[in-house]
Amino acid sequence: MAGGEENNNGGKNSFSVLVVDDDTIIRMVHRMLVTGLGLKVQEAKNGKEAVDLHINGASFDLILMDMEMPIMNGPAATRELRAMGVKSIIVGVTSHTSESIHKDFMEAGLNHCVAKPMTIAKIAPFLPKSNNN
Repeated sequence: MAGGEENNNGGKNSFSVLVVDDDTIIRMVHRMLVTGLGLKVQEAKNGKEAVDLHINGASFDLILMDMEMPIMNGPAATRELRAMGVKSIIVGVTSHTSESIHKDFMEAGLNHCVAKPMTIAKIAPFLPKSNNN
């Protein structure tokens, strides 16, 4: 898969998204939503893969980060990415509805936290204005 490192050309479709989720179906749904908007997408199966992508030079404008994953969960990955200086918009995605769980996830360094299922309306506020219709 192509990395998100080509996001500095200012082109209309240069906005890149990383979908991080251990569930194959969820990754497929999120990928379809994002690619349907004409954006570049890459996937990671857990937080460690997301961190490794960044260690290897990839960068993304938006990261959709699942909360509960094996190997490295969303909060741990978010904390590590922020400690590495990653400035991407990181949106936590969780099936939990508890405000305290969302708050704990936010404190890991998220920009925002949304409940599953992901929809275009939930993604739209984080997209460039040309895609935010």
